[in-house]
Amino acid sequence: MTIRVLVVDDSVVIRRLVVQALESDPGIEVISTAANGKLALAKVEQLRPDAVTMDIEMPELNGVEAVRELRKRGHQMPIIMFSTLTERGATATLDALSAGASDYVAKPSNVGSINESLKAVADQLIPKIRALVPGARQAPQRAAGVPARAAVGAPPAPRTAAPRQGARRHPVRAVVLGCSTGGPEALSRVVERLTVPLPVPMLVVQHMPAVFTRQLANRLDRLGPSTVVEAEDGQALVPGGIYIAPGDTHLEVDGKAGNLRARITHGPPVNFCRPSVDVLFRSVLERIGPDLLGVILTGMGADGKAGSGAIAEAGGTIVVQDEKTSVVWGMPGVTAQAGYAHRIVPILEIGQTISALVQASAAPQEVN
Repeated sequence: MTIRVLVVDDSVVIRRLVVQALESDPGIEVISTAANGKLALAKVEQLRPDAVTMDIEMPELNGVEAVRELRKRGHQMPIIMFSTLTERGATATLDALSAGASDYVAKPSNVGSINESLKAVADQLIPKIRALVPGARQAPQRAAGVPARAAVGAPPAPRTAAPRQGARRHPVRAVVLGCSTGGPEALSRVVERLTVPLPVPMLVVQHMPAVFTRQLANRLDRLGPSTVVEAEDGQALVPGGIYIAPGDTHLEVDGKAGNLRARITHGPPVNFCRPSVDVLFRSVLERIGPDLLGVILTGMGADGKAGSGAIAEAGGTIVVQDEKTSVVWGMPGVTAQAGYAHRIVPILEIGQTISALVQASAAPQEVN
């Protein structure tokens, strides 16, 4: 299928940049452009695009307001925000995601040439559009620097995933969680449904830039009884705390169960990701063994699959979000289809599932 895209931005230069970047993919057609949110509303009604790219700060009707109005009118096509890597940009982007935007990409900054800017935009935007548009096929050649799974966004096998059977319950001494596309809103649903703070720490990797992860932690902290912070190097990881990996760094741990400390590292990306879910999962597994609950929420790619497999094989428990409630069933899908998931759960049940498994983890029963 040819993916029909509407590009919305008040800057002529940025509109041209996005159009050129998208049309470098032969399977994508830019059907029109709009200079503000008000014009975008009319063009969506008229043209019914498969996807929309949306600037945030625009005259007459800004991007957040436009997203909110499109969702109010019942339009369900993916909307990808075009954001600046600033505190203000991060705040507005998270507002847009809360209003119903599907994902975001960062505007290129400190890029030396037009060609480099085009490549930076194409590398981010094309895989996201292909992952988010239902029925989109993989491009003939993936964008440089983007894993093949991210270019598709969904598991390769059409077969139905079956939950893993027969894992013994260990006492859960930590919860580790990973997510990507659609993750901020999914995390919100999880955190607000933890009715009491967990008796163990929870460590989270969300694929986001640094400024964004700090803003995300601040927002999540207001949603429930748990204390949510962006993790700091050397920080004690205490029961009831939720620790978000800072963007562009890996979150690992030192110490042992009951006395874990965060370790922030700048190693190379893993699965093209930094922070990486696999890095977190393996680090915590090395420190405390199988006494772990791993959770994989919505997201592109396969980050977290290997780490989940290691936890499951060691005797820990893995829960993944189901396909129906995932924005992209990439990360949870490949984990489930590899046979590593003990539970496949809708997003509105993930929080209570985490609480129940942690509270009941000492019981000598089988996880079904």
